[in-house]
Parts: sequence; C-alpha cells; structure tokens
Amino acid sequence: MENMGIDLSHFFSGVYKGKRVLITGDTGFKGSWLSIWLKELGADVYGYALPAKSEAENFTRCSLEKHIHHQDGDIRDANTLLDVFQKVQPEIAFHLAAQAIVLDSYKLPQYTFETNLMGVVNFFEAVRNTPSVKAAINITSDKCYQNNEWLWGYRENDPMGGSDPYSASKGCSELITQSYHNSFFPEQGTCHIASGRAGNVIGGGDWAPYRIVPDFFRAIKDDKELIIRNPGAVRPWQHVLEPLSGYLLLGAMLWNYGEKFSGGWNFGPVETNCCSVLALIENIIQITGKGGYIVPPSEKAPHEAMLLKLDISKANILLKWRPALTLNETVEFTAKGYLDELKGNADLYSCRSEQLDQYLKIACDRGIPWTNAG
Repeated sequence: MENMGIDLSHFFSGVYKGKRVLITGDTGFKGSWLSIWLKELGADVYGYALPAKSEAENFTRCSLEKHIHHQDGDIRDANTLLDVFQKVQPEIAFHLAAQAIVLDSYKLPQYTFETNLMGVVNFFEAVRNTPSVKAAINITSDKCYQNNEWLWGYRENDPMGGSDPYSASKGCSELITQSYHNSFFPEQGTCHIASGRAGNVIGGGDWAPYRIVPDFFRAIKDDKELIIRNPGAVRPWQHVLEPLSGYLLLGAMLWNYGEKFSGGWNFGPVETNCCSVLALIENIIQITGKGGYIVPPSEKAPHEAMLLKLDISKANILLKWRPALTLNETVEFTAKGYLDELKGNADLYSCRSEQLDQYLKIACDRGIPWTNAG
C-alpha cells in the first residue's frame, strides 16, 4: 500500500499472506476483484472458472492472468475441479462461480440450476476430499431469502425461498451448504465452512447484461439514453469492496477460530444506502455529469423483487464488521471505476489497486472495527 502509506500486513491478522487460496469464478466481477485484493494481501491465488466472456471483462482488462494462477474450467465438471484442488492443495477456498443473472435464469433455468446447485455440491466435494483446506466460503446472494417485500431486512435465520429460478437456486445453495456443514464439517479439526450473502454489488468492471449500472455506462459509451424498466425497485446498493471485506474477514475468523464462525452471514449496506433504481441513476448522473434516461410505459416482464434488504446485525456484532462507504462514496467509487475503463487506461490493475488503497484508508480513518479484527 505504498500510495496511501497503508501496511497490509495487519489486515485480517495476516491470515492470507503466503497462503494458497483458490477462487472459483475468478473471471467474474466479484471473483476478479477478490483475486486482486488477495494478491495485494500476499496470497498465492489460484482461480478456476469459465473463460472471461469478452475483452471488456475485469479479469481481462486487469490482465489478471499475469498476477494469479488461472485454469479455465466449468464448475459443473466435478472431476476437473477435484483435480485442480488436489494439485493446488489450497488452504482457503472461496466459491463464486455461478449463473448470476436473474433474467437469464428465466431463459436458461436448467443451466442455472445445474450451475448454482451442482456447482456448490462439486465445490464442497472437492473441499471434503482435499484435507489441506481449512476454511471454505460459499458466496450466494440476498435473493436466497423467501422475499415477502418486507420493509425490514432479512436475518440469517429467515426462511430460504425464491420465486424465479435464480433466487430459488440461491436458496437451494444455502441449504446445500448447511447440509454439508452438518454432515461432513461439524467438528474442530475439519474444514470450517460458511456462506456469505450480499446485496446489489456495484463497481467498475461489471459489464453483465440486465444490470442497471452496467447498462448506464454502456449507454454512455454508445451515446444513448438508459432505459429504466423498474425505476421504483429498492435495492441495497454497495460497492464491491464492501462485501469482499466481509468475505475476507469471515475467512480469517474461520481460519483462526473455527466452528463458531460457520453458518450464514449477511454483508449488506447500512439503511441509508438502500434506495430506488431511479434515485441511484440520478445520483450517478449528478456525480459524473454524464448520461440520461427514459422510463418507458409499464409492460409485462418476468418478475423481479421490488424491495429487498438485509439485516447485518449478526456480522456487526459477532464479526465486528460494518461497511465503510456512504451512498455518495459508493457511487463515486463506482463511477471512477467505469470511467477509468472508458478512458482506456492501459494499466487497469493499478487503478483497481489504487481504489483498494483509497477504500482501506477511508475504513481505517473512520475506525471501522474490521480493519483491526480477525
């Protein structure tokens, strides 16, 4: 952390320095950012995922293949995944490989369930058969909960559910995790496993379809107006570094203290960071001075939840975790990440690393407890 004068060695009690860490889904949005953070922490990072979908992907733009060990592979291929685990002998593993788009789950329900259910089974089977792994985390979604459109946030012990195939697959993923925990990893001395559930994660490097922030910056790039299909939908917006801090802290606590940190954990924003899609886009326009939007007449479309919030009390109290950024800072960090890309910055890895420096400095200056925990 030379730019900001921050020493990374004390973060997460130095657990990741020198560790072999395997990430499934490292070519994805969150997986690529997690790879960067772990690399900066001094971990020996290994990735297993489908190839990046385009040259625009964060993995490709950051030239991550030069910074970590990556192998192309499908999470549905249990034998190849197990071979990778047994070759690498990772000590910590994060599972992020998934079909992550709600609307795509309506078009490809079978693929969604195969990837999001059997992918989790294959991950935990690989963990179970690789004794070197001492901590493993399955990253799911806030959409794992049975959504009743409540005004309050969902807690970790609320029922799993899901009306659409994607949400149902994430609820099932949580049940699979719980089953593996109870059946194969219940004791000290075995691998300790947990799941992390995050809200609507935004930040530079996400160009997935049917997501409002990538759609906005695509519209800017193409000199078009953004079409907003669900302007009133309220989401728990958070910059990608926020939940990643939770995942990394959780991994460190599993490594250091074991079983008592197993189970499900919510990593969402504070209440003031929850706002409607329309309010978010207007905030981005105000900060960047770019873009515009139109709201077309209502039309019949596949169901998406209008209101979904997470209660982060458990992580706050037991992990001493809380997010660091305000909503405006979340938008500023996100906008800068995209603008760095659109400007054609030649060294995007360094831009991401500098954003990580800035984020950690804010967290430290505000005395966020997780900066000294783990």
